[in-house]
Amino acid sequence: MTAPHLVSLQDIRAAAGRIGGAVWRTPLIPASLPPGSPSGGTGARIWLKCENLQRICAFKARGAYNFVSRVPAGTRAKGLITYSSGNHAQAVAFAARSFGVSALITMPDDAPGIKRRATEALGATVEFAGTTSESRRLRAEEILDEEGGVMVPPFDHPDIIAGQGTVGLEICEQAEALANRLDEQSPAGPDVVLVPIGGGGLAAGVSTAVKALRPEARVIGVEPEAADAMRRSIRQGSVVTLDSANTVADGLKPLRPGDLTFAHCRALLDEVATVTDEQILSAVGWLHRRRLVVEPSGAATVAAVLGGAAPSATAAAAAGGQVVAVLSGGNIEPTLLADVIAR
Repeated sequence: MTAPHLVSLQDIRAAAGRIGGAVWRTPLIPASLPPGSPSGGTGARIWLKCENLQRICAFKARGAYNFVSRVPAGTRAKGLITYSSGNHAQAVAFAARSFGVSALITMPDDAPGIKRRATEALGATVEFAGTTSESRRLRAEEILDEEGGVMVPPFDHPDIIAGQGTVGLEICEQAEALANRLDEQSPAGPDVVLVPIGGGGLAAGVSTAVKALRPEARVIGVEPEAADAMRRSIRQGSVVTLDSANTVADGLKPLRPGDLTFAHCRALLDEVATVTDEQILSAVGWLHRRRLVVEPSGAATVAAVLGGAAPSATAAAAAGGQVVAVLSGGNIEPTLLADVIAR
């Protein structure tokens, strides 16, 4: 079997040029760690890459727009099709509206209402198809065979990975600018970057950019304990399919990583940490108290720092290093957020 061709820094920079006028360059902001955290009480801080403030409130806009921009106009005019638990659905709807074409998305029966409504508000047609990523993928492929169009993959495609990789490109550029402005004595750039893993597109892209620009930095993927398909795959050395994935982080529950995303993560991630739903919800509350609305999937990286699931990250923060946690999205159900706040 031929080894897959990995996305390069050049691919990511090309994607940045294509999507620059459509997506936003999100801020990198500091947050002091609380005394009760493993590295708190010492003035330690982390930096938050706020993709919850992105167009559609999620990083997915980057990859989808990059992919669709590279589809020939005549082919694109036949319409876009995809399958998603929510954020990729919005991203494809956003790209479709940007290019003036139709979009049809299959979503799970239990998709968060906020994500379904936002997808429909962008002009896409939504069809429900079961509760697993496999069921909605199969239905989307049926529609593609019956009606034609362009399938926009959620994560396992070079153009999707390259688009998501622009998050890592921005982190390195912003970290260097911050170090210069703050007159830091250490070399400019992140020391540790934590990135959530669902299907693996974001982790694949971010690790590609960060390792190319700052090879000494550690890149840590974060998964829910009950949906650790990438961690198991890396340990086994081949893609693993889970029987089920029951977690509050709906964006991090694909039953298997992609073949291409697995190849990137296996080659480039330094480790994969796992967090519990309780730790994730605690991180959602901690971020909200700092006036940041972040969905459970997006808060997993902060959960790993606050809960000590990534010791190298907390140690680096305690030592004054630049530790960056990617907040991948902010599309949280208002009722869930209210419950977290009440707790």
